[in-house]
Amino acid sequence: MTARVSTRAAGPATDRTVVGENLSLPLFRTLSGVLAGHPYLKVVVDRVENTWHLLDTAVHPFHVDYVATRVLGMDMAALDAGLDAFNASVYTDPGRRFLLGVLSLHTDEDVAGRERIFLVLETTEADTMHGELLTFFYEFVRERVDGRLPLLLKPANHRQEEELSAISEQRVPRVLSHELFGNRTRTPLNPGEAVGRLRFFRSHEEYAKSAAGLGWADIVAMPCLPDDVPRVAGFLNTAPTTPLSHTNVLASGWGIPNAIVRDLAQLVDAEGLDGAWVRYRVREDDILLERLDEEPALRAPAWHQQRIRLEPPLLDDTPVLDLHRLRAADRDRYGTKAANLGELHHVLDSRTADLTAYYGRPRPPRADLLGHLAARLGLSSPTRAELASRAAEFAASTVAAPEGVALPFALQQHFLASSPALQQGIGKLKMALELDAGDVLDPLCLQLQHLIRQTPVPESIARRIGQAFPGAHRGERLVVRSSSNAEDLPGFSAAGVYDSVTTVRSPAELLDAIRQVWASLVSPRGVRLRHQVGISLDDTYMGVIVQRYEPAVLGGVLVTCDPTRREDFRNVYLNCSPGSPEQVVDGTVLPQQYLYNTVEGGGRTVALGSWGEGLPAATRARLAELSLTGRLLQSHFSGSGPGGGDVDRPLDIEWLMTERGDFRLVQIRPYAL
Repeated sequence: MTARVSTRAAGPATDRTVVGENLSLPLFRTLSGVLAGHPYLKVVVDRVENTWHLLDTAVHPFHVDYVATRVLGMDMAALDAGLDAFNASVYTDPGRRFLLGVLSLHTDEDVAGRERIFLVLETTEADTMHGELLTFFYEFVRERVDGRLPLLLKPANHRQEEELSAISEQRVPRVLSHELFGNRTRTPLNPGEAVGRLRFFRSHEEYAKSAAGLGWADIVAMPCLPDDVPRVAGFLNTAPTTPLSHTNVLASGWGIPNAIVRDLAQLVDAEGLDGAWVRYRVREDDILLERLDEEPALRAPAWHQQRIRLEPPLLDDTPVLDLHRLRAADRDRYGTKAANLGELHHVLDSRTADLTAYYGRPRPPRADLLGHLAARLGLSSPTRAELASRAAEFAASTVAAPEGVALPFALQQHFLASSPALQQGIGKLKMALELDAGDVLDPLCLQLQHLIRQTPVPESIARRIGQAFPGAHRGERLVVRSSSNAEDLPGFSAAGVYDSVTTVRSPAELLDAIRQVWASLVSPRGVRLRHQVGISLDDTYMGVIVQRYEPAVLGGVLVTCDPTRREDFRNVYLNCSPGSPEQVVDGTVLPQQYLYNTVEGGGRTVALGSWGEGLPAATRARLAELSLTGRLLQSHFSGSGPGGGDVDRPLDIEWLMTERGDFRLVQIRPYAL
């Protein structure tokens, strides 16, 4: 059995582009290609000649190339030399000659349950057509499409949605992006390929009964995978989720396929796939699930031989410090999260970091994107120094880093050394790991976690904590977060592995929360995952971040890439929900999902999640500023690593919006790709 989203046939030797003809369904199928599982056809409307061009998709992958070379007679060298100016003439000029769009073919069911075929017309996401032009575009195409085919206009961005809001839906029938794709049967989340045994669980109760027996060759399928899923060969979700969930971040970091396949239960029942060996592949426009006739001869995956070595931390008498006094290099004393927040304070307070490196990189045929950044920041022909200064000011005016303190690794080590029982428990766990005694590993971890949470904190340590953060004595609500040296590593993200506590209100609760965070370092899942990649327990340490709780009206996560289209250098992906960002990453709600273009500008709604309507236009505009700031920070945090770093490496940023409308970044780290 093969369940496939799409296939792409080989292109013809000749160009079958049609000019001036009306569009029938057979002609559409002749010229179309497939994108994201749907047949599509590029169209160019020439307002001067009062005609349109239906492009042969296999021959003409880009509208702009076709218009420049085939209609205007330009050569590619001339187009490349002035590409941005040419793009402006066809995408943003209100009096433009050419209107560029895509027609895609979709199916749904009518009220009687019969299948209905319809076409959707849309522009590119950067197109700024006003309402009158959108109406002309729709009506021009409607007149030339087979009248038996319903045609809907899909606004490509928030600006187009606002322009259309003043136009009757009887005149311009429409469908919004989240309405069209929110109920897609199959959605790729993380690309990859695996051969393994499909394990299908219809509920979390079924999963819980069998989770202990899952192995590296299993492909786990269920409505929504839990955050504590072990390292396996692949994931399949049968209910909607977000690309920014903990489980998909893990899939990305592990390099395993992950997708939403909402009709999997029917496929499993029809083909008897539960427990069967399958080939599973996820691509941007293709999901393959193919049953194999016999059990394959499999080798253990490469990560079984993976060995990650950590740099020895500094365990001298390191002080408890305010976050703003840390820098990135302090990760070997306070952990990665604390060090990154300290570095964020430095970047925002000093305003000396050059945040333009991402835009300064060549994007052929462009020498750079600095002109686009200048436009986003409202500058005209700035020098590089002026642009860098404005970028730093923009970031500092848009976001703030959280206030708080960082507890060093040394404090955890002093606590562990204070108890002979703790030392004995650690010794037993180390012995079990050395002997690879998996059958006793979980009980030993649970016993040690319980012991850590119950062991009194020595007075000298409790005093240092209380002096550093007196807010606990005043009853302020605090948040306690983990900050380990064994996370955010190449090949090991640890997303969702360590604990945070958000409900602390007293000195006693503060000490309890700190011990809970320390104990999370030796959770059964954390120990197993680290052991699989060769991270020794001896090399693993836990710092702690203590922050004042900040009430949030909106919170979420953004990653400075499009997780489902890795080659896309324009967009960042943002998820949000009312309240704290934890709701987004832990899967308790299905968040709203947006894409923001940080090159040409603009944004669009991908999904409304658990809510019936999107955010107000003013809030969406603020999120566009947040997204641009995330891209600017990527220049520093991804471009300042060993050997200069890689400014194309995206960031994963947890954020919240306060009641005052201010943004706080509560976590910043590399996004696992």
